Amino acid sequence: MSTREVFDSRREAAAFLLPTILISVVFLYYPAVRAVGLSFYNASFGRPNRFVGLENFLRLVTSSDYHSSVLITVLFAVIVLVGVMAFSLFVTFLIHEVDVGQSVYLVSAIWPYALPPAVAGLVFLFLAHPTLGILTHYVELLFGIDVNWFSNGRQAFVVVAVAAIWKQVGYNVIFMIAAMNNIPDSLTETARLDGVGRVNRLLRVYVPLMTPTLFFLVIMNTIYAFFQTFAFVDLMTGGGPSGATNILIYDLYRSAFQFYDFGLASAKSVVLFVVVGALMYVQFRVSDKYTHFGG
Repeated sequence: MSTREVFDSRREAAAFLLPTILISVVFLYYPAVRAVGLSFYNASFGRPNRFVGLENFLRLVTSSDYHSSVLITVLFAVIVLVGVMAFSLFVTFLIHEVDVGQSVYLVSAIWPYALPPAVAGLVFLFLAHPTLGILTHYVELLFGIDVNWFSNGRQAFVVVAVAAIWKQVGYNVIFMIAAMNNIPDSLTETARLDGVGRVNRLLRVYVPLMTPTLFFLVIMNTIYAFFQTFAFVDLMTGGGPSGATNILIYDLYRSAFQFYDFGLASAKSVVLFVVVGALMYVQFRVSDKYTHFGG
């Protein structure tokens, strides 16, 4: 017997939707509209807002530092996206192939995602600390690399990217393992009888059937890379050294809360929103060609 209740009254439906609508308007839509409006003003503490039109956007177009931040962010997002998807798929496949203790391995893979971003950033900061970190010790021991990412921009970029990947793997594994477990056992048995190796079985059998889930994760990981990696940059590098990890979301924060240039920060937020929106559009268009929904 179904427990689903149907409400014929529009008032009842509106009453249930009202809290969600209010929260969305107050914390999402109003701030977004406000940011767009402020992007056309010279706004700062202690001074009245002065309308400047497109001046803030022109400052971004002509700023070499902002151009560098855009390139760093795009490179960072690509590395995080590809790294998260590839490593999560690898870990998921290993867990799927295990017959004994699968739940233990699954929990071990997921637990970093349960950490708040700030806590995850601090944990990885100590794991990869140039002088105290256990990861740094073994990297220097095995590869002979002099690790000092507090002063080396390339190393800092790599460390922050690895930390962001490590944090997001658990989220991806949750969805990937569910998608992989829904693949019929008959397909797996047929592939094994035909002599298909594990790598080919993963790439040629499992991945095509998992494309709806993988596409969803591409979207979520892209958003994560652009917007939700702020804590790692803030706690681990502060955008440095020499701006090597100054991604757009952190650059926006500095403009607003360190230099108190709210007009310029709003312009940066608008640009960031447009860039991510364009990427989402491209990904949706591409997914129509490569996503398999069965049937």
